[in-house]
Amino acid sequence: MYTVGIDVGSSSCKAVLWGNDRCEYVIIPTGWSPKQAGREAYQKLLSQAGVVPNEVKYRVATGYGRISLDFIDEAVTEITCHAQGAKYLFPLAELIIDIGGQDSKVIVLNSRGGVVDFAMNDKCSAGTGKFLEIMANALGIDPAEIGATVTVQDPITISSMCTVFAETEVIGLLAEGIDKRRIIAGIHAAVAQRVANMANRLGDFQVVVFTGGVAKNTGVKKKLSQLLGAELLVPAEPQIVGALGAALIGWKKLIGGGLLWG
Repeated sequence: MYTVGIDVGSSSCKAVLWGNDRCEYVIIPTGWSPKQAGREAYQKLLSQAGVVPNEVKYRVATGYGRISLDFIDEAVTEITCHAQGAKYLFPLAELIIDIGGQDSKVIVLNSRGGVVDFAMNDKCSAGTGKFLEIMANALGIDPAEIGATVTVQDPITISSMCTVFAETEVIGLLAEGIDKRRIIAGIHAAVAQRVANMANRLGDFQVVVFTGGVAKNTGVKKKLSQLLGAELLVPAEPQIVGALGAALIGWKKLIGGGLLWG
């Protein structure tokens, strides 16, 4: 008996299989069709795990594309699923910071893992993975290269928070001959500062879990940790926390009861 959680994000679609002492996952690009990506991730997951469809007893979808899936049993918000997934991985978590491809969010948890408060930046790509991708393109480097920690004494300040203007600013800095390492450090600082501002408005926290694709960016992680004055806990695969939470919610529905924590 298994459950599956599917997190259909704007950039990537994640699916997690849970049950029988197993936890397996897949991550694929979302592409142009959230509906197609969700079904493809589900089928790929079952194939990878060697599980047939009738062994999956409950399917929970989350993420912005969750309502497009017509084969699920329930759709649950990203906030709830991330809270459930992070609390399972880090029982002492007080705050979750999730930076994905198109949005970023901070979620405050109580001692039982229930959601107390949250804030989202979903109207602007600044402070998101898309912002980093666009800046990498402006710098003429692979987006993966912008994720490494850059230690310089004098990082440049990126003053534009609008992604379009920031891209123009970076191009101008390159034209002035500014060292790319200083620019990259400045980009990391700009993303971290925007997210730290959201977190600081919600309180002071010591046990902070960092999830989403940008959690793999060690430069942003280091700067964010400095700004928050807290060590950031990053799961082994930070992109699947929402899908894991969805699978756990499905599991709890099977065995009876509501949320695992809350």
